[in-house]
Amino acid sequence: KVGLVTNHTGLSATGASTIDVLHKAPGVSLVSLFSPEHGIRGLLDEEGIASSKDERTGLTIHSLYGATRRPTVEMLTLVVDLQDVGVRFYTYLATMGYVLEEAAKHKIKVVVLDRPNPIDGWHVEGPLATDDLLSFIAYMPMPIRHGMTIGELAQLFNAEGKIGADLTVVQMEGW
Repeated sequence: KVGLVTNHTGLSATGASTIDVLHKAPGVSLVSLFSPEHGIRGLLDEEGIASSKDERTGLTIHSLYGATRRPTVEMLTLVVDLQDVGVRFYTYLATMGYVLEEAAKHKIKVVVLDRPNPIDGWHVEGPLATDDLLSFIAYMPMPIRHGMTIGELAQLFNAEGKIGADLTVVQMEGW
């Protein structure tokens, strides 16, 4: 059983949606979807996004950018497939951090599908977010441009934040 944290950026090498890939995968039971800011298809721009149903699969889409920003125990068993943009104030990072925290509390495995850092993976620039400024747009003290992939960030959050989630990162080839 798998819950998938994703949006329109979750694509396979062939361009197929991760939702469709996992929904059809032998030996995988995709049981629920979780959407960050902008919704599962990346088309919503309001402050609070309600949970809904996916039209193609019929699965429940749990919004993590509405009344609930952290998954509940009833929602968990998670694969995270989100494309970060390479800067700390993108809310997808906090969504992933909250997923790791809740999964650790309930001893649920998290698998993060790594994605490239689109502005590069070697430049680190800008001031650090200090502890007093941490929020949904600054999950952990880090510079504005962090220079990491989403998988590297998951490992950083888990280790430096002492989250203790059962985390596996599926690394990219050739990065």
